[in-house]
Amino acid sequence: MEVGVPKETKDREFRVGLSPASVRVLADRGHHVFVETQAGIGSGFSDEEYQKAGATIVSQVKDAWNRELVIKVKEPLAAEYQFIQQGQILFTYLHLAASRSLTEYLIDSGVTAIAYETVELNRTLPLLMPMSIIAGRLAVQFGARFLERQQGGRGVLLGGIPGVSPGQVTILGGGVVGTEAAKIAVGMGAKVQIFDINVERLSYLETLFGSRVELLYSTPAAIEAAVPDADLLIGAVLVPGRNAPTLVDRALVAKMRSGSVIVDVAVDQGGCIETLRPTSHSQPTYVESGVVHYGVPNMPGAVPWTATQALNNSTLPYVIKLADSGIKALENDAALAMGLNVKNYQLVHPVVKQVFKDLTTRNVEFALT
Repeated sequence: MEVGVPKETKDREFRVGLSPASVRVLADRGHHVFVETQAGIGSGFSDEEYQKAGATIVSQVKDAWNRELVIKVKEPLAAEYQFIQQGQILFTYLHLAASRSLTEYLIDSGVTAIAYETVELNRTLPLLMPMSIIAGRLAVQFGARFLERQQGGRGVLLGGIPGVSPGQVTILGGGVVGTEAAKIAVGMGAKVQIFDINVERLSYLETLFGSRVELLYSTPAAIEAAVPDADLLIGAVLVPGRNAPTLVDRALVAKMRSGSVIVDVAVDQGGCIETLRPTSHSQPTYVESGVVHYGVPNMPGAVPWTATQALNNSTLPYVIKLADSGIKALENDAALAMGLNVKNYQLVHPVVKQVFKDLTTRNVEFALT
């Protein structure tokens, strides 16, 4: 099969869909991989490395896109819509619940679109997990940075020092992102709270952190009591395929101390904090109600050398199946089938269908049986 790897176009997104090591695996199986020139340079992979692995380097973006199977990292942006084709397989992060325009275009195009974030294996999200681990760790790293006075923050050192209290980190959500954020915050010496609605998960977190983290059942009253005292508030809520629920409204943000910082990792799914909107690596923050807001939706793109390899470790087995068998791979792999969002001019993922009930089928006259 012909496999295309375009260069990512999102602001300062330096990850790449396939590493040279992954290309070599595909080439050894007889597949032809076409990589857009400089696609891997931000992750530390040169065109020469791809060529040695068996790839063909193409200078035009359309020559990477014009393939049976296209592997990306982030969702296509508007400028890339023109390259999406009928009968093509697109395998990447999509996060459709946050983008009606992309959802509409994918349905109209006739593409088969499979989303990394909805591939599900034994009730886990194996292709989302490595990026969630990175994003959780980065949330505290970036939060600590923007708490610095020179970055607009309160001037709080999260770990404190003897004689001075450490900073307070409040984390909404005890899943992978929240757990990894807590590990870094605890390691820095901060005071840490995690809120979650799953009592079993809270019990598990107690086995990890013991008394080092305050584990609280998530209720509106409990969140309202905690947020005003947070130096760093981290949104770590995930509802697969859907927009995240709003847990912190505008009025509650206004009660936070001036110079406090909010990092919402759920921003690519709409965010769980009302005042948080998507930003970019070029302009990562803005101030509202005196609070510094960080809303970069592709946080792992800040560490592309690590993130690309971590992502490929998880995606490659599924890429191989798609390259070997095409869409028939969906019939033989239940986990991969769960990743299917759009096929035959129809929105097919059950959760995303609930978000866009009017978009289940747009081109009925072209829908295939």
